[in-house]
Amino acid sequence: MEAASRGAKAAGGQTIGILFEGDLDGANDFLDVAIPTGLGHMRNALVVQNADAVIAVGGAWGTLSEIALARCYSRPVVLLESWRLERPDGDPVDVLVAADPAEAVALALHGP
Repeated sequence: MEAASRGAKAAGGQTIGILFEGDLDGANDFLDVAIPTGLGHMRNALVVQNADAVIAVGGAWGTLSEIALARCYSRPVVLLESWRLERPDGDPVDVLVAADPAEAVALALHGP
């Protein structure tokens, strides 16, 4: 999340972090607003509900929950070196796949 905050800040954006922890220990130096929740992974629903799109990076379980929540709430999802998803019948899941961070941002902002 620090890399995402740093990039957004460098591009002139405002950064808001909805934190896993109940204090500011998880905040990074690139956040304009840090919101400690103490909710752990349950905070993922807050992150997704407040996003226009979700860029999933990596493959931890929390990332998978954010992908699922984003699709439940009809948010676009862009995968960057993340989960490879398909439905039980083999049909693809409605997500976009990016080759690099710049493409991930472009897809999240403008779609395919």
